[in-house]
Order: sequence, then C-alpha cells, then structure tokens
Amino acid sequence: MKIWTKDGFTVEARFEDPEGKEAFRHTTAHILAQAVKRVYPDTKCAVGPAIADGFYYDFDFAFRFSEENFAEIEAEMRKIVKENLQLRHFTMDRKKAEQVLKERNESYKLELLRGLPEDGEISFYQQGEHLEMCAGPHVAYTSAIRAFRLLSVAGAYWRGDEKNKMLIRIYGTSFPNKEMLDEYLNRLEEAKRRNHRKLGKELGLFTLLEEGPGFPFFLPKGLILKNLLIDYWRKLHAREGYVEISTPVMLNRKLWETSGHWEHYRENMYTAVIDGTDFAIKPMNCPGGMLVYKMEPHSYREFPLRIGELGLIHRNEKSGTLHGLMRVRCCTQDDAHIFMTPGQIPGEIKGVVRLIDEVYSEFGFKYHVELSTRPDNSIGSDADWEMATGGLKNALEDLGLPYIVNEGDGAFYGPKIDFHLEDSIGRTWQCGTIQLDFQLPQRFGAEYTGEDGKKHRPIMIHRVVFGSIERFIGILTEHYAGKFPLWLSPVQVKLLPVSDKYMDYAREVEGILKKEGVRCETDGRAEKVGYKIREARLERVPYMLIVGGKEAAEGCVSVRKREDGDLGSMTVERLLGILREEGYGAAFGCGRQ
Repeated sequence: MKIWTKDGFTVEARFEDPEGKEAFRHTTAHILAQAVKRVYPDTKCAVGPAIADGFYYDFDFAFRFSEENFAEIEAEMRKIVKENLQLRHFTMDRKKAEQVLKERNESYKLELLRGLPEDGEISFYQQGEHLEMCAGPHVAYTSAIRAFRLLSVAGAYWRGDEKNKMLIRIYGTSFPNKEMLDEYLNRLEEAKRRNHRKLGKELGLFTLLEEGPGFPFFLPKGLILKNLLIDYWRKLHAREGYVEISTPVMLNRKLWETSGHWEHYRENMYTAVIDGTDFAIKPMNCPGGMLVYKMEPHSYREFPLRIGELGLIHRNEKSGTLHGLMRVRCCTQDDAHIFMTPGQIPGEIKGVVRLIDEVYSEFGFKYHVELSTRPDNSIGSDADWEMATGGLKNALEDLGLPYIVNEGDGAFYGPKIDFHLEDSIGRTWQCGTIQLDFQLPQRFGAEYTGEDGKKHRPIMIHRVVFGSIERFIGILTEHYAGKFPLWLSPVQVKLLPVSDKYMDYAREVEGILKKEGVRCETDGRAEKVGYKIREARLERVPYMLIVGGKEAAEGCVSVRKREDGDLGSMTVERLLGILREEGYGAAFGCGRQ
C-alpha cells in the first residue's frame, strides 16, 4: 500500500504498520468529509484524525444530524472509493491558503490556519473536488479503502472548549477487507454485551447517580468485590515487604506548590478556602507520602523503603470524558512509593515489574509495555532525566521485556513505564505504571544518611498495579463478562429451595457454608425452581444448589456449576472439598484456602 507520509513523500507500508494504519484511517476520514460535503454542501468541516481502531470527523451541520443520515453518507463514500481518486499532496504559502479557505467558507480551517507558525508552507491534500488543509499521512488512492462503517455520533465542543460551539462528531472505522471489518464489528457487539455499566446494574455492583456525576456509589455486592481486591493487594504487598499508610484527602496550597502540582496540575484539582488558606483535595497520594517520609531521619540501612497507600483521590475531569468506572472523578489509587539509593534502582524496578506481572497473570491478562519519556512541561535537570530514563530502559532490557518508546508522555516529574493489559476480547487498557522520580525528593528536601555518614538525596519510585480499584473493577467486569472467578465472586453459592417446605434445610446448609467462609445466600422467593435457576445464571453465580425433599432426606445438595452445568447430588462436605480445590477463599499466591 502506497502512502503519503507526513513529510509529503510516498512510501510503501502495510496496514499492520502503525503509519500504514494511521494513513488508511485518516484517508477514510477525508472520504467521509468529501461525502458529507457532496450530500450536504452547506456543512462546514472541522477536524478528522485517525484514532485507535478508527477515525472521527467533526462537522458543523446546518440541520439536526443523527445516525439516520449514515446510510446516505455511506452510499456516497462507496462512490468515492469506486472513483479511485488520487490523493495529491502539495503546499501553499500562507496568503494563498487563507484565500482558498475563505473561498470555500471553511471558517474552522481558517481558525486553525491562523494558529500555525507565520513562516513556512501550508500542507494540503486533494482528492477530486475535495481539498483539506492537512499534514497527512494518507494512502495514494481512495480505492484502497475497501471496507468501512460509520459507527456513532457524539457532540464535541470545537477545540475541546465548552465555551465554543458544539459540533457533531461522527465516529467510524475502516479495514482493507470485509472479513477484518466484520471481525471488528463482532468484537464491538461482544463489548456491548460485556459493558460494565450494564452489568454493574444487573449484578448490583455499583451505580452512578445524577447527584454525583463521576462519583460512583458501590452497592453491597460491589463493595464485596472491591474489598476482595484490596485484601488481595494487602496480602501481596505484605509478602513483598511494603508497609501501609493513609494520608489526608485535603492538604494546603503550600504542599501542592512544593510538589509542583499547583503550577502543573491545578486545573485538575478541586480547591477550597479554609480559615483564609487555600486547600486542595489530593489528585495524587505522593506529596502526602513525602511528608510521612520526612517525619523522621533515615539511613541507607532501611533502604529500599517500600510504602503503600490505598488513597482516595479526586480529579476534576470534564463531564464529557466521564465513562462508568473507567473515567471517574474520585477513585482509590493503589499507590506505593519506594525510597532507595541510586544503586538499588535496577533491582527495585525489576521487583515491581515481577509484581505487576504476577497480578496480571492472576487475572489472565496479557500485556505490553511502553516507556514514556520527558514531556514539554517537565521539571528538573537534563542530567536527572537522562539518568532516570536510562534506569528504566536498562531494567526493561535486563528483564528481556520488549517495549515501545512513547515520546513526551512521561509525568512532569519523571519518565515512566506503562503497562497496557489486553482483555479477553483483545482490547487494551493502561493500568500499571512505574515512575522514576528524582524531583519530588529534591523539592521536599528528603534525605538519608549514606554509608559514608553523609547526607544524600533518595531516589523515589511511584508505582501502581491496578491503577485505580474502581477502573480495575470495570475492566474485570468486562474481561470476565460478569463471570468472576470463584474467589472474586460476591456470591459464590446460591441455594435454591424447590418450595417453602425446604427453606429450613436450605438455611441449615447456608449456615454450614458461611461458617466455612463461603459467601452464599438463599433464594427464598415463592417462585418455581426453574425460574430461580435462570435468575441465578443471570447473576453469574458460580455454584447453584437445588434442595428439595430428596436432598433434605439424604442430607445432600444437587449442584449446578456455572460453566459445567449439572454436577449431580453430593454431600455438603464433598462440595466444600470442591470449593477448596478451586480456591474459594483467596487469590493464588496469597494464602489460598
């Protein structure tokens, strides 16, 4: 596939290559814009980039647009593909570009043009009658776009500013052939079935109410799930030599100025004035952790010092970005901060990588790793950044762990390793991260006494494994489609008496199971047993126990398993043996009962 690069040159690339995929889908966005302008000539075009798994384009329509308009637009897109239009790249000087955009009444493009540097030529692409001010990349001919689909419509403020006009954003995707498109659309349908917001409601895990947008309410079963993850986290970290602290949710402005958050992160923080002093609710746990470290003197003999915190943090996310548990305004971050000497950097990073690998393997996730480097708004010296970035690179290379370099996406205080896990239907989620920080210890004046008896500055690792407990629950819910493994299921066993006559026996069995630590409940409703079984299956309960006259007389239970169906009749003791074998009481590697 021949593509125009962003430099205006043509090269060969495959769809599987990142640049090939971007060119393919960026071109599809241009085909969409051309089709829209043909069908609705008064429409103004804004921007249309390629994104993960597809593309979007923002339009200013002169009428009320909806997904009902998709069929007409897609039909015109197919015509443009069949026309096999060549995409031609060329440049104009600024004055000519402004004139052309004015003639075409493209006010949004004009605004973008005026924000570009004064010097230099302006890049354009043309296909047939359609002209776009664009840097590329693109494929050479529209006929390459053989399979596409428009997916959805959303509102989007121009340039992401809620003070600007709301535009219509059309999302779509495209592939080189119909088979690949159909496979992707099937994955989308499966993702809808697994939607954690839908399952969260059906399974009684959590809810989001208009009284608190972005602030999730956990229901009894959801809180069991959350506490199980926290318990697993605590056992794992105790084994690895971490101590746990808890720091205040709100701290004063002076602290956030010292940490750099007041300057670099303030727009994402909730603030208040108390007794005439500015305070902020913490968006991160690390500054509070620094205060705890500084409470007493430290020696190199204590290092590495591993301090964990399950801290409740708040971030002022825009309403349009909120998405169930995946993007919230408050969450429990499973933070830890490791203080160490420079010589301990490789060993500690490797230890954290192994810990994260253990956790993700426990839940059946594959993952890939990205190394994010220095951003534009960073703090600290070039030497510190080079040392920190080199430390992360060396650790990854020593572990033989392949990684992608993500230029400029580090934290403002240091580079980081990001773990992107892959769920059961192939989607990726960024969760775990390891950040190497030379800056906060310096800004807070943190010290330790070295082997030479002199004062030194510690090196600090920030790291999370889950990322946030809430988001990880959302990911797990979709990964398992609500069918959590036995140890993680809020209800592990459900007793289903065939009639009220056997309620006493059902309660007796329930009492035995609860005494052994099994999370179970009895369905005491006056419904037929078939209905109760269907309901329990919808609730994704791992084990269902049917109890009637035969079971009560023989002192046993009839067992149905979520995955395997009818297991037959057995004693309660035998059932407990099966549950123990499956590890109902705890996660693997952390004292499974």
